[in-house]
Amino acid sequence: MKSSRQTTLRSQVTVTGIGVHSGSPVSVTIGPADINSGFVFTRADREVAAIAASVIATDFATVLGDHQGPFVSTAEHVLAALRGMGVDNATIEVDGPEVPIMDGSAAPFVDAIDQAGIVQQNAARRFIEVLKPVQVELGESFGELRPYAGGFRAELEIDFANSPIGRQAYAFDLDADSFRRDISRARTFGYMGDVTKLWSAGYALGASLENSVVFDETRVLNTEGLRYADECVRHKVLDVVGDLALAGLPLIGLYRSVRGGHKLNHAVLTALMADRHAWRVVEATEPVLERPVIARRARGHADVAGGMVAVAFAPDVS
Repeated sequence: MKSSRQTTLRSQVTVTGIGVHSGSPVSVTIGPADINSGFVFTRADREVAAIAASVIATDFATVLGDHQGPFVSTAEHVLAALRGMGVDNATIEVDGPEVPIMDGSAAPFVDAIDQAGIVQQNAARRFIEVLKPVQVELGESFGELRPYAGGFRAELEIDFANSPIGRQAYAFDLDADSFRRDISRARTFGYMGDVTKLWSAGYALGASLENSVVFDETRVLNTEGLRYADECVRHKVLDVVGDLALAGLPLIGLYRSVRGGHKLNHAVLTALMADRHAWRVVEATEPVLERPVIARRARGHADVAGGMVAVAFAPDVS
């Protein structure tokens, strides 16, 4: 992170695509937001904050909503782009029930953020610092958040036995340049058999080889192949960045998972936020070249939004 100040977008920018589940055209406009706003989804005269309290469903896609009902789903890629590029505050206006899937990665949203531009705001950047390890096991999956002085780091392993994906591992220290180069272009992925089941259930109606990496039992079906040899685990990292954005503030800590996915990410962050002794809010105090210089401050639970949201192309696959 290269600034001790909070940031937002210089101007609005709009991208248009289709919803991965509805198959319908949808546009999203990302724009500036006030200091300490975080990320807020808006439509017409209604808005929903991108926080755990707004999650009302998590079957096949996590749905954000409020007392009026469902509002928007498929949010993790745009959230990953905003957090990955170092944006703190933004409005995300949608004209339909989903954020468009675009090419299945965060790259189109990164391009949109570049077009809009990022500006500093007159307030110190705030972080959630992990103070002690928090661990969760879900079947054969394991995830944890641990203290880490160097900003935010993700260490992921995936293992798809007897498949063309196989076992992959990736470690990533978050900064905008690395996110753009190494993570943002990694696409959502799944198996053809899973896609067929989702189609028959009325989900993933917009999923195609144009916005997903699809495998059969022996090979990748996309004619252009993979963008990275380990694209699947890199997309898992992308999802982690988006999923953990639902903490409400950038994290200072190390996230590690084995055989993880959205459900596990959700469980680990929820466990962290539930333990008030496991984290604290800190502020950056001066400009830095790579990692934040922070000042500890006593903060109450209301200063951050605990929890997260995750959207699945197929359960714990993409």
